Amino acid sequence: MINDKVLAIILGGGQGSRLHPLTHERSKPAVPIAGKYRLVDIPISNCINSDIKRMFVLTQFNSASLNRHIKDTYHFSFFSSAFVDVLAAEQTPHNKTWFQGTADAVRQSMHHFLRHDFDYVLILSGDQLYQMDYELMIEAHTKNNAQISIATIPVNAKDATSFGILKADDQNVVTSFIEKPNADLLPEWSSEVSDEMKSQGRNYLASMGIYIFNRELLVDLMNDPNTNDFGKEIIPQNIETHKTLSYQYEGYWTDIGNIDSFFEANIGLTNDIPQFDLYNKSKRIYTRARMLPTSKIEGTLLNKAVIAEGCIISAAKIERSVIGIRSRIGKESTLINTYMMGSDSYETLEEIENYKIKILMGVGERCFINNAIIDKNCRIGDEVRINGGKHLEDKETDMYVIKEGIVVIKKGAIIPVGYTIE
Repeated sequence: MINDKVLAIILGGGQGSRLHPLTHERSKPAVPIAGKYRLVDIPISNCINSDIKRMFVLTQFNSASLNRHIKDTYHFSFFSSAFVDVLAAEQTPHNKTWFQGTADAVRQSMHHFLRHDFDYVLILSGDQLYQMDYELMIEAHTKNNAQISIATIPVNAKDATSFGILKADDQNVVTSFIEKPNADLLPEWSSEVSDEMKSQGRNYLASMGIYIFNRELLVDLMNDPNTNDFGKEIIPQNIETHKTLSYQYEGYWTDIGNIDSFFEANIGLTNDIPQFDLYNKSKRIYTRARMLPTSKIEGTLLNKAVIAEGCIISAAKIERSVIGIRSRIGKESTLINTYMMGSDSYETLEEIENYKIKILMGVGERCFINNAIIDKNCRIGDEVRINGGKHLEDKETDMYVIKEGIVVIKKGAIIPVGYTIE
């Protein structure tokens, strides 16, 4: 089934500087997550599971790997109207600038959207981790004759100061909006939430950056070239003149805004019952099918480890870590609280011999790695010791970055034998 009334637009985000160095060579939606997926797979999969199969992904920074991933992954029937298209920022006679914000990105791409028939536009962010049935939100939107709907999540007072906060009446109609309010203003901004949310002190409705607009209204709003952002301008300016609905979502949701939240989201997958459920058949996460062999593990103590396909592991211990595709880890090595993204290809014995490769792709022997993110295609020599934590100051070198105590090994970096970061 395809919901032919809805068109989805996934915003690829800006430069992704807060996720540096993971976004040095790729756009934010193309950042690998959970060992085998990309961030963009999350909203696309949510759309497919909600029968929304016409999608545009808007991007402008480092879009080549994202293009490649989408091209290699999302193949629909030749006889279907389903598609996932990437629209990179482009110069036209009418637009000679880069995207200036979320609304400007949609405005500059409107001529592509209007070639399709649709009644509603679903606008999504490309850097969030959650599983949501958009059909329920669309049903609420149409049932209430709303012109705009905003997905909201109840948050506590501590978190409320970091979000755009909405106030809704008992009919879930939004009456006012404030961007990142000061703590002393919060008592005035509580809304009606479920008893479960009240018991957790989550009385404030934060915008999730997920919107539904009626087609005619969106076309009308995009005719104003002075508005560049949905959250800061479009929404606050229109809630009084156009019926705006708050759709409350109470499941797991996290914004992958910085290295810390990215790290926690991945390591959280190792919990006994992860909040983000990769095992739910009705909420599948789709990605590129790589046809890799099963993982091979020898003499390794595994505790709360998530291991992707195609790995060759001889480590002593892997604890509370996510190990990505094609990862190789040598004997007597220990990985704790580590996200290893894996590799794009295998090194053959012939290549190793012919090119006299001294440090193989992956993690060498007798290494100790803690509180780290190892990006794709890294080579970590034998007896390397990386011990991340709050005791480390923020730092950047050619090989790695330290942010908030997390050591991020850059994509393709070579860490020499015996190197120490602690």
